Amino acid sequence: MTVRCVAVPFEHLDPDSLYAIVKLRQDVFIIEQQSVYPDLDGRDAEPGTRHVLLTVDDGFAGYARVLDDGDAWRIGRVAVHPTMRGQGLAGVLMENALLVARGRPIVLDAQTGLVRWYAGYGFEVSGPEFLDGGVPHQPMRRD
Repeated sequence: MTVRCVAVPFEHLDPDSLYAIVKLRQDVFIIEQQSVYPDLDGRDAEPGTRHVLLTVDDGFAGYARVLDDGDAWRIGRVAVHPTMRGQGLAGVLMENALLVARGRPIVLDAQTGLVRWYAGYGFEVSGPEFLDGGVPHQPMRRD
């Protein structure tokens, strides 16, 4: 199994990669998790945004988005294709997102069930639980 992870700005995404990203986000967050939210929020094409793409044997397997929030980086949209789960690939995605998000604090909104997993990467809960698209989340921060 050959695992590859790259982080690129929006303008370096080819049409096939962009389609794979949008489809995965739709399949995981909107269909699987039944979370209706504005996925196309205008932040994908921002100059500081990096798209972390994970492939396994040249097939698209996962994705994360790193946003430049000015005083902090924001990691979000972390997803692994359902058929590829249970192989440690989410960890590969997170490690690569953390490499992109160097030099400043990092924030994220973790689905509440994943707080412990994110804590394993040094994140701490930084605020009260809230609903995002009907799914409970916790804000987290890593300084």
